[in-house]
Amino acid sequence: MKEKILVVDDAELNRDLLKLILEEQYSVVTAQDGEAAIQRLEEQYDSIGAILLDLQMPKKDGFDVLKAMREQKWIEKIPVLIISGERSVDIENKCFELGVTDFIHKPFESSLVKSRVQNAVDLFSYKNNLEEKVRIQTAKLRESNEKIIDILGTVVEYRNLESGQHIKRVKGFTKLLAQRLMADYPEYALDRNRVEIIVAASSLHDIGKIAIPDNILLKPGRLTVEEFECIKSHTTRGCDIIDSIEGIWEDDYRKVSYDICRHHHERFDGKGYPDGLKGDDIPISAQIVSVADVYDALVCERVYKDAIPKDEAFHMILNGACGIFSPKLMECLKNVREEFEKLADEMK
Repeated sequence: MKEKILVVDDAELNRDLLKLILEEQYSVVTAQDGEAAIQRLEEQYDSIGAILLDLQMPKKDGFDVLKAMREQKWIEKIPVLIISGERSVDIENKCFELGVTDFIHKPFESSLVKSRVQNAVDLFSYKNNLEEKVRIQTAKLRESNEKIIDILGTVVEYRNLESGQHIKRVKGFTKLLAQRLMADYPEYALDRNRVEIIVAASSLHDIGKIAIPDNILLKPGRLTVEEFECIKSHTTRGCDIIDSIEGIWEDDYRKVSYDICRHHHERFDGKGYPDGLKGDDIPISAQIVSVADVYDALVCERVYKDAIPKDEAFHMILNGACGIFSPKLMECLKNVREEFEKLADEMK
């Protein structure tokens, strides 16, 4: 199937001439002005291999088309060659700033038109294929990272004699909170990619418990001061484990996993551990997981306690009975309360 070329020029003679030059090698479609060109792009974006664009046209000119292509990110995938008799350096610089690939000056010379179009099509075809390969490889690496994280988290659950659902619930609560925070508080600069990393990394929040002796980790009664200090060390011991894992995961996953592991017991008023961080000095990833972990610890049965009713757990967190959390996160918790309770019921 021939590559499709869009020729945009208000002069019918120019459209016909370029079509005649290119139609042996390409499938050529035309538009008589910028407005028609944008409509063509909306309808046929996926099949257009290059655009030959005039600058001076009625309704919408070439610059309007370039601006629309930047807004829609079309120009990242489709090369644009300006067809113009204009040879102003300022105009050409402005076009390059808007993402133009090359120029074809009037009057048209057949072999030059063919060569420049072919070069642009080949370059973008290579670039787009390479980006797709990178995207696929990145997705595979991410899938591998998440499998490693889940496996390590599952080891902790078995060691800690959890039901096997604790990590899944914490991931679910983390996702609900993070998505709400992303929507309501853009100052944290969360996006979908960052949320996915935080959710995956939440599985490792207690990885350091692997290094805690059984007689302390599984003790059903009240811990002594010394035993509690040992339990608290799971935050820093977990970081040692994360630091020892090299060459198998992306830096973003490692960094977020480290932050969550070390800081998910910090509190907004600075009375948490291990570093006594205060306010938003605590990484937002750790703040989110902290609320998710506390909620799950309250509403689920553990070796040392019975499950607490969800309504009571909700108010304990809001009222500071489990330490002070970010007011913004508490607003998010209020807004996702029903989803939290539904998830807790579904994953007992």
